[in-house]
Amino acid sequence: MVLLGTFINAALIIVGALIGRIFKNIPESMKSTVLSIIGLTVTLLGIKMGFESDNFIVLIVSLVVGTVIGEWLDLDKQMNKLGQWVESLFRKGRSEDHQISIAEGFVTASLIFVIGSMAVIGALDSGLRNDHNVLITKGIIDGFTSIILASTLGIGVLVSAVPVFIYQAIIAIFAGVISTYIPDAALEMFITEMTATGGVMIMAIGLNIAGLTKIKAANLLPGIFVVGILVALIYPFQ
Repeated sequence: MVLLGTFINAALIIVGALIGRIFKNIPESMKSTVLSIIGLTVTLLGIKMGFESDNFIVLIVSLVVGTVIGEWLDLDKQMNKLGQWVESLFRKGRSEDHQISIAEGFVTASLIFVIGSMAVIGALDSGLRNDHNVLITKGIIDGFTSIILASTLGIGVLVSAVPVFIYQAIIAIFAGVISTYIPDAALEMFITEMTATGGVMIMAIGLNIAGLTKIKAANLLPGIFVVGILVALIYPFQ
């Protein structure tokens, strides 16, 4: 089932948000420790994925060129600007504190859960090879994060499960359709190198969550498209 990982991810966000509303006074030390452990676990997943590469040159070139493009476009900054713009739309004309609280929770959680390498890589994995491990892992992270967010920002966090589901479902379905038009060998090569490249991105996210680094992971995303271009160039000579 192509959308299994997406279903689980959205469901865990909802469950986490409900728990967060029940337990509103979670100690800061507990929040910090749980997030650090989650970050280290995600880092381990990224390392495991990175070792799947069959061509280290494709991996390094994709990441370096992709990062240069991402830094040039400053995707991280653009995504933050988008978030601020969307939040300003929710705030505009709102006078009641309750309405603002719901809007803030919804926008903040949506941006955290949607923007990131794991959403893209996980959805591609689900669509291309029916592997839902990344999205399920992301769902666990999002679930714990939604507990923390909902305990402070309110029930709007729960609604963020809707855009998360739609966004990841579109990527998964689109990837599945494309796979019917690409030769199996070329697709297998792309999946292998895409998984390894995405693994490095996921490792960066994990280290950020653990508080060990401050890598702008969003700026690495163009590396996925560079992988596709390199595979298209290399495949005819295999």
